[in-house]
Amino acid sequence: MNDSDTLEPTRLAVETIEVLIVSESDVMSASRQARLLAERLGFSRSSAYHIATAASELANNVLTHAGGGRLRASARHDHPELAVIGLELLAEDEGPGIPDPELALTEGYSTGKGLGCGLPGVKRLMDEFSLETRPGGTRVRAVKWR
Repeated sequence: MNDSDTLEPTRLAVETIEVLIVSESDVMSASRQARLLAERLGFSRSSAYHIATAASELANNVLTHAGGGRLRASARHDHPELAVIGLELLAEDEGPGIPDPELALTEGYSTGKGLGCGLPGVKRLMDEFSLETRPGGTRVRAVKWR
């Protein structure tokens, strides 16, 4: 066994965080952990805060609209060099789904007490955005590239 065999699992472990979202304190934790991961991965302070804001919005949506779920943040690599080139946020829940995804992505639209900047805000803050929804669950993926 060489050094890279022993270091790789540790390296990957610190490049992914997952937070179970069941309370408001979990929303704050997801945001904080996503920011800290972005900073560890070498993102600028501004980009790290964009990622934290997007994580907060996604985690809040999971809690508010589905009653809970999970948020995972993980590094994206440039193979074969394995340099970190991005950070992916993945929010998943097993809620009722979004009845009208196009409407939910409209600036200013809100089904709750919020300002309606959740999903459109995430889309704006991140470089890539995708939404999959159906009755029984929603999955949102957003990536910020360095």
